This record gives sequence, structure tokens and C-alpha cells, in this order.
Amino acid sequence: MRKAFICPTKYVQGENELLNLGYFISSYGKSALLIAHKDDAERVKAKLDATQKKFGVTIVASPFKGECSRGEIKRLQQVGKDNKCDCIIGLGGGKAIDTAKCVAEGETPLIIVPTIAATDAPTSHSAVVYTDDGAFDDYFYFKRSPSVVLIDTTVIANAPTRFLVSGMGDALSTYFETRATNASFSNVNAGLPCGARDASQPNGLKPGLCPTAKGTMAAMALAELCYQTLLADGAKAKAACDCNKVTPALENIIETNILLSGLGFESGGLAAAHAIHDGLTVLPGTHHSFHGEKVAFGTICQLVLENAPSEELYEVIDFCLEVGLPVCLKDIGVDSISDDELMAVAEKACIPEESIHAMPFPITVEAVAAAIIAADKIGYEAKYGCDCDCCH
Repeated sequence: MRKAFICPTKYVQGENELLNLGYFISSYGKSALLIAHKDDAERVKAKLDATQKKFGVTIVASPFKGECSRGEIKRLQQVGKDNKCDCIIGLGGGKAIDTAKCVAEGETPLIIVPTIAATDAPTSHSAVVYTDDGAFDDYFYFKRSPSVVLIDTTVIANAPTRFLVSGMGDALSTYFETRATNASFSNVNAGLPCGARDASQPNGLKPGLCPTAKGTMAAMALAELCYQTLLADGAKAKAACDCNKVTPALENIIETNILLSGLGFESGGLAAAHAIHDGLTVLPGTHHSFHGEKVAFGTICQLVLENAPSEELYEVIDFCLEVGLPVCLKDIGVDSISDDELMAVAEKACIPEESIHAMPFPITVEAVAAAIIAADKIGYEAKYGCDCDCCH
């Protein structure tokens, strides 16, 4: 059996760690192209100035226009060439980070500096590309993961707490999706090489190009630790972030959201939770919810779909309630859903290339629709109480 595991070359996390950014730049040369939204760059300007002075390096700023699009990627690549930059820095949230990955193309040394812990994307070798208007374009996979992932926990602690909680929602799915993928012997993203995607193909992959690979024991162990740490430190980390303070619990959850979940999803696999997230995006009401918020509800749906033990299901629901993650459709902006809307969500979640087919049993649109409605009722009653006619 062919297995694969992929990870960044180096992961560094600590308070005021941005002051050491220049050290990593100097290991590749004298200058770096900074890809960051101007507001994110301004937030950490003092640290960027200090690290340039301390290590004698130059950070070339080229304000990110906000969309990870082919045009923006090409523009930034030219800026890097014109300034003879030795490496690329992606600083900020998901789109700036993904743009930096695309500009580097898996060839130029890449330093990822998240300013929020809202998703597990920073460690991965993939990126989502959009059109200039913000519509989905394609997935890109690169030859290697980032060279360095550098986390300044002081910066994360001073970001809005909702981002941290959303990251916990994304991380919440990691163990359950890895468990499902492992049980079904499904392939994982760690086995995909550069250029592997082809949206015209039924499974979304270029025929004859992609060696397939299963998950490793290491990925399963990281996924288990991811879930255990969420339960142990999630609420304490939220409290610390509310106070803009770095505590051991916050440090643990930042590592969980970014490193454990990132390595877990890429080398352990995705399953129903993320596919149901994708299906939910057809509902306009969900567009104001963060990725991790919808994934949290998708995780509850996956547990219902696989008929997980009640103890496990309610452990997840109780965790979501404790940290403020969604547990029902109302929590992600859907006050009501018609039968047609429900089927549209389920159908999108079940398209051939979706990760839901990594579940260890046959999947039908009807079964997914039923799981979503049942999960919504279970989560609603846990949070708001029963609203049926017999109780009023």
C-alpha cells in the first residue's frame, strides 16, 4: 500500500516571533516580496521594520489587491522579478497566503505568516484560485509545502476572537474526517503532485498523472491529538483571546488550528464534513458565516450520517456550545430551508469529486439530506430547546 505524508520544512511559533522574520529571509538571500493586504501589513509594521534593521534584509511591499486570481498572481510574480526578491512572504489571512503560494509556485522559498488562526491552510501545499470577480476558478497543488510557517502568537491574540473560534471549527472536523478516510482506505491530498487538478474530469484529477496515496499512522495520531487538545483547551483559549493575552491554552489551540489540523487534513484526508460545508454554500444565508463555522455544523452532520454513538455526538455539540460554534442551520444564517433547497445542498455535497465519497459506506443524496435535517434538529434542541407544537 502506498502512503504519503506532507508538511512544511519548518514550523515556528511564539510571542513576538515576527521579530525573527528577517533571520529566515537572510537564510535565502537579502530581500523578500511581501504579499499582504495593506491593513494587515500596517498592523505589524513596527515588527517588520525592526526585523529588517536587525538582520539587514529588505522587505519589498506590494499591496495585495484582495483576490487570489491569475491576474494578481502574474502581477506579483513580475514585481518579485523586477526587485530580484530571493523569497516570498505571505502574511495575513487565507487569500493572501494562497496568493503567495501561487507566486512562489513551489519553486521560490516561501515563508507563511498567518495573522489569524481561522483555518488550517497555512501549512498546506495547495491553494484556491478565484477569478478577478471573486468566483471560484480552480485548485492549485504545488511540488512542495511552504519553506517556513512562522506564527507570532501575540498577533493572533490581538485578532478578533471569532477568527480563533472559526479555526477551532475547522480543526474540529480533522479527527472525524481522518478516521473516515482511514476506514475507507481513501486517497489523501498528500499524494497529489503539482498540476494534479482537472475540473473537467469526473474525479477532478488529471488522468494518468496522479500517483495515489493513503494516509499514514502519523496523520491519524496528529488528528487524534487535534481533537483532544480542542476539548482540553478550546474554552480556555477563547477566554485568553477575548482578553488579547497569550496563555499556554491559547498557544496550544493556535498550534491545533494551524499545524495539527493542517497536517491532519492534508495527510489524513477530508470526508463528509467539508463536503457538506461546500453544499451549504448554495444557501445565500450562509455567506456571512466563516469557513470553520460551517465546517463545525458539517461535522455534526457527518456524525449523524455515520450514526456515531450518542455520547460522541453530544460531546461535539457540547464543545461547540461551549466555545460558540454553530450547531444548527439557524446559527449559520438559515432560519428555514425548503425541500428543494435541502436537496440542492445535498446534491452539491455529493458531486463525484467531493470528499464525501471518502466515507466508509455508500453515499446517496437522500441520506445526506436526511442527515442535515436530523443534525439541525438535534443541534437546535440542544441549544434552544424543543420548539415542536407538543411542547408549547
